[in-house]
Amino acid sequence: MRILVTGGAGFIGSHLSEQLLKMGHQVIIVDNFNDFYPVEIKRDNTYRLKEFSKCSLFEKDITSLQDMDEIFSMEEPEIVYHLAARAGVRPSLKQPYLYEKVNIVGTLNILELAKKYEVKKLIFGSSSS
Repeated sequence: MRILVTGGAGFIGSHLSEQLLKMGHQVIIVDNFNDFYPVEIKRDNTYRLKEFSKCSLFEKDITSLQDMDEIFSMEEPEIVYHLAARAGVRPSLKQPYLYEKVNIVGTLNILELAKKYEVKKLIFGSSSS
């Protein structure tokens, strides 16, 4: 199956992607590599996934409907694991509009595209916020 994982460079997303790849699925990772924690960690998380031929990585932001539409159109995912989000309660109080944009607008983009491209299943992991 073709499976899209948003937030696929994070701890949970990269481990999920690795397991899906080991199961033989085609995995499409989308992550914006934000600096909530060191970007080098996220790069390391995805580095080990490059050994799998069925893995593609897009350094894109879920808040860009145009970018996400292009990915959905090109990759035609059958399943979406939506794990991308801004995490952390304290930072959300300091940057509420950023959290609104990513966690609400970004999620809405994923939901609308899943509907548009008739994704069979969407699993939403939410955020700690």
